[in-house]
Amino acid sequence: MIRWKNLLADSLNAVEVVTFDYPYISKRKPPPKAEKLVEFHSDFVKTIAAKYPHHPLILAGKSMGSRVSCMVAAENGIRASAVVCLGYPLKGPKGSIRDEPLLQLTVPTIFVQGTKDGLCSLESLEVVRKRMKALSRLHVVENGDHSMKIAKKNLELAGISQEEAEQSAVQAIAKFVSQTVGAS
Repeated sequence: MIRWKNLLADSLNAVEVVTFDYPYISKRKPPPKAEKLVEFHSDFVKTIAAKYPHHPLILAGKSMGSRVSCMVAAENGIRASAVVCLGYPLKGPKGSIRDEPLLQLTVPTIFVQGTKDGLCSLESLEVVRKRMKALSRLHVVENGDHSMKIAKKNLELAGISQEEAEQSAVQAIAKFVSQTVGAS
């Protein structure tokens, strides 16, 4: 996330882009269910929002962090301007579809998903996006996995670098944020 933080800070001209680790990470424990992280995440977001009361609040997360960001953005008292989901984990245990946080959202949301993401097929995401109340966009990372990593052979075939693929995603995010936050 530090790399994405730096890429987003540069492209968004943000006042501040803040990252944090959930408490379980420092204890090297397996992650708890996403629902158990909402309070911690929400408290952190409220602290940052209070620090910058007149600036847009854009929640971004990778994998489970994007799912929790969606849960937090749907809460009362959180005035998120947009949500950025990097590798949203739509597929849950035993193949269940974890769409409830997305269906609760009312703020604009952009998904950055790889075509080879085993936790979120683009077809399943498209079905969910059609059911969402919130405006949503999708940026596809061709041959990207759940972390948007592209195998070397696919990079060579496409004639691009990993950095160029990531920069394309960041540009899509910046355009989305500019259009949605700038329109509010």
